[in-house]
Amino acid sequence: MRNNRIVTRDEWLIARKKLLAEEKSFTRLRDELSARRRQLPWVRVDKNYVFREAEQDVSLGELFEGRRQLIVYHFMFGPDWEEGCPSCSFWADNFDRVIVHLNHRDISMVAISNSAAENLETYRERMGWTFRWLSALESDFNRDYHVSFTAEEMAGGNVNYNFSETSFPSSEGPGVSVFYRDDEANIFHTYSCYARGLDMLNAAYHHIDLVPKGRDEVDLPHSMAWVRRHDQY
Repeated sequence: MRNNRIVTRDEWLIARKKLLAEEKSFTRLRDELSARRRQLPWVRVDKNYVFREAEQDVSLGELFEGRRQLIVYHFMFGPDWEEGCPSCSFWADNFDRVIVHLNHRDISMVAISNSAAENLETYRERMGWTFRWLSALESDFNRDYHVSFTAEEMAGGNVNYNFSETSFPSSEGPGVSVFYRDDEANIFHTYSCYARGLDMLNAAYHHIDLVPKGRDEVDLPHSMAWVRRHDQY
C-alpha cells in the first residue's frame, strides 16, 4: 500500500480542489482531441469485404444495419486458437451491453476476428455475450487493417502494427476501426486505433484508476497478466 499522507478534511479538500482543476483541464483537452479526431480526413473503402456469420455471408455494408456509423472491434482470435484472447475478452465484457445505447446514436458495433465463424459462436455463447461477431478468415480485412500477421512477418521480427513497423508477440493484434456509410451507400474508413489507444473503451480500467492502488500492474510480467476470462477467476 502506498504511504499517503493522513490529513484533516479541510487539508484534503484543498488538495482535492487543486486536482479537480487539473481534471477539468484534462477533460477540456480530451474534448478538443475528440473534435480533432472527428475532423480527420476519410478514405473511401473500395474493396468488397465479405464476412462469415453463422452460415451466411455478410458484406461490410450490411453490418451498418441501416445506420450511418460502424465501430469494428478487432478481436484477437487466431485460426488455430481454442479460445479468444483474455485481454480482448476483458474489453468485450466492457462493450457488450453498451451497444444498445450506441444503436440509438446512429452507431452499429460488431467484433471481427481471424477465426472460423463456428469457433467465434462457440466462445461467444460460453461468455454470454450478445454482440455480433463475424469471421474475416476468408477476407483481406484483418490484413488490410493491420491486426493479423503472416508467419513470414512474424519470423522476420517486425510487423505493421499501430502505424509503425514493430516487434509483436502474437500473430493477431487488438484494435478498433470506425466506418461511415453515406446516402449513396459509399463506405469510408474514418479512424483506427490500437494498443494503449484502446484504453478509452475499457470502463473497468477507468474505475480501477479511481482507487488508491490504481492498476497495480508495475510488478507483473506484463501489464494485463492479472486478467482472466470472466469464467476463469
